[in-house]
Amino acid sequence: MISLSRMNKINFRILEINDLMLALGSGWLLILSFPKFGTGLLAWVSLAPLFYALRGEKTLTQGLMLGLVTGLTAQVGIMYWITHVVVNYGYLPYPVGIAAMLLLSAYLSLYTGLFSAAVVYFRKKEVPLWIAAPLLWTCLEYAKSHLLTGFPWENLGYSQYLQLPLIQIADIAGVYGVTFFVVLVNAMIYEVLFVPGAKKMILAKILVLVGLFLMVYGYGIFRIQEIGRQMTTAPKVAVRIAQGNIDQSVKWNPQYQRETIEIHTALSMPEKLSTPDLIVWPETAFPAFFQDDNDLHRIVVGFVKQSRSWLLFGSPTYDRQGKDITLFNSAVLLSPEGTIMGRYDKVHLVPYGEYVPLRRFFPFINKLVEGIGDFGTGPGYRPLTFGPYRIGVLICYEGIFPGAARTYKQEGADFLVNMTNDAWFGQTSAPYQHLSMTVFRAVENRLDVVRAANTGISAFIDATGKMTNTSALFKKAFLDGNVHINKERTFYAAYGDVFVYLCIMSLIILSTVITLRRKSHDRRNP
Repeated sequence: MISLSRMNKINFRILEINDLMLALGSGWLLILSFPKFGTGLLAWVSLAPLFYALRGEKTLTQGLMLGLVTGLTAQVGIMYWITHVVVNYGYLPYPVGIAAMLLLSAYLSLYTGLFSAAVVYFRKKEVPLWIAAPLLWTCLEYAKSHLLTGFPWENLGYSQYLQLPLIQIADIAGVYGVTFFVVLVNAMIYEVLFVPGAKKMILAKILVLVGLFLMVYGYGIFRIQEIGRQMTTAPKVAVRIAQGNIDQSVKWNPQYQRETIEIHTALSMPEKLSTPDLIVWPETAFPAFFQDDNDLHRIVVGFVKQSRSWLLFGSPTYDRQGKDITLFNSAVLLSPEGTIMGRYDKVHLVPYGEYVPLRRFFPFINKLVEGIGDFGTGPGYRPLTFGPYRIGVLICYEGIFPGAARTYKQEGADFLVNMTNDAWFGQTSAPYQHLSMTVFRAVENRLDVVRAANTGISAFIDATGKMTNTSALFKKAFLDGNVHINKERTFYAAYGDVFVYLCIMSLIILSTVITLRRKSHDRRNP
């Protein structure tokens, strides 16, 4: 006969296994919430299994470990493409590529681990999950987006980029507001389904949940309709995107430079089509230094004069001071007369892609991708003047940072251009993920976005976040569209991440109240 104590130990082990499976389940639901695997619908229940795993008398350590399981599972499924980049373009062995991806995933999973441990802590202090969870996740996500140069890749709110009515609150609270709402819904669904209580209390929670959802959805519908009406009378700029689909393996080969430029010029001016006001080429579409007066430079200038359109394109540039040369990843704007009217130098560089952090301390570290060398940082997010309009340029990685687009809005940008080269990513999920984050820059600032990607996905995104025209991956293509000039100043553009600051203040107040309550209890019960 099995003793009672032994039965309890067996049940405890089974419970531990069940909890781990639940944590894994949340990780998989998070993976399936993001492109290209999902449309974001599963995000609304993705954390419920983790919350169930954290039930009962879990310790902070157990909460941390379960959160790490969820986080590591999710991040490996979302960031797996890092291995592809490191192996194919860093020319490192496959095991090293896997190790690099796992290292980044492990770092990102720390935030989920801290979230879960804090959920356990606040539950022990009798703070309702629907209060603690959204505050904690939002604040930790904000920290992840800013610490160590920041890495906001596929924050939870980005999973909703296709659900247009639900993301319109971003013009008030940014993507973090969408994140907060998704976690809040997860917490309330969990409490309705699994937290015992009086029927009246459960019904009240259901009514609050439905009411909140209708409020957010109703605001979204109202704003979409309002922006739509504004677009009918707003000034328009005709734009053409050229997607050259240049293979990364030949992009910097001198033998293919002329062919690369000819591909872009041919796509830019197809026969029997009207002339656009502005033509946009992707990041480093000019595979040399445009500022040098040579045959390649003259081909582009000749094309612009013939087309009678403005041209915005990516090119490496350099500044020389004596013997010192600083390289930049830049966007160059040419007038129809072939004159350089402006240049934007990329501000937010990719760590280990465009510069090497801590090289002085770790000299053995080298870049994991091809490049000309370490790039310099541009002077700031300064719009380029295009006729009567101003363009805010976001080069590649900069499109995932809300602050960059917001700065452009404050500087008077009339629309945004995100030029990128996503050839590194191959057929992985990364091009779809990259695009999903760019959608929010349009909604937050109510600015149309033109996205020119070397191998795709190129797109026109209107001020509601709707993708009005998109290209296929790894296909030569051109896209035509109209960019609407919207002068509306959003709350988010004006005041930034006030919503997150309120969340941080709420957590501080909540923690202070808990501490004071504990001290009061200790004084009464010495």
